[in-house]
Amino acid sequence: MKGVSVEGPAPQDLPQSVELRRLANRLKRAHGQLKAVIDAVESGANCRSVITQLAAVRGALDKAGFELISAAMSECASTPAAPGGGGGLTMEELRRLFLTLA
Repeated sequence: MKGVSVEGPAPQDLPQSVELRRLANRLKRAHGQLKAVIDAVESGANCRSVITQLAAVRGALDKAGFELISAAMSECASTPAAPGGGGGLTMEELRRLFLTLA
């Protein structure tokens, strides 16, 4: 978008299509689970049910993040980062990304 600066890898730096499809499917499941949580809250569902569903959403999002980092680690091993910021992620960048999910 015009006037918006986005940090991080460009779209062409993301994992290949099979990995992207698997990641997108995982995120779509999390989206469906989150919708179920919202519906449960709006309908006055009991606390236990809402917490259980919320935990499922969190788990799905965590797994999606770990899968993306795992794919980036594979890519990083085959395409080392260039001094000017091109190429794969450095090990330090991967470590920081991994820790953001912890």
